[in-house]
Amino acid sequence: MIYNYRGASKQLKYKNKKCEYDGKKFDSLKEKNQYIIFKQMEKEGKISDLQCQVPFELQPKFKFNGKTIRPITYIADFTYIENGKQVVVDVKSEITRKDKVYRLKKKMLQYQYNIDLKEI
Repeated sequence: MIYNYRGASKQLKYKNKKCEYDGKKFDSLKEKNQYIIFKQMEKEGKISDLQCQVPFELQPKFKFNGKTIRPITYIADFTYIENGKQVVVDVKSEITRKDKVYRLKKKMLQYQYNIDLKEI
């Protein structure tokens, strides 16, 4: 449970538990644990340039009938370089892998950036 500004509790969408580690906020324990693994891999020289919460613009903002339509973005949990190639990683549960919006954004990311999203 999390609490909104009025003090009322609000159930998280996928019942994950937000947490913090190393000064960074994570959406789940699974994501935090994966960060620890990636940090160790980076320390060992297996990967480099580890980044968290990296945004990718899938469609820019535009005007329609005088209104500005916001851009569509996808935020990857992690990106890093392995063997000279960028790797994009998303930590997902089985429930979120079935989410229609997530699946659509994944396809848009693959099309727009020619990136194969690695799901953990």
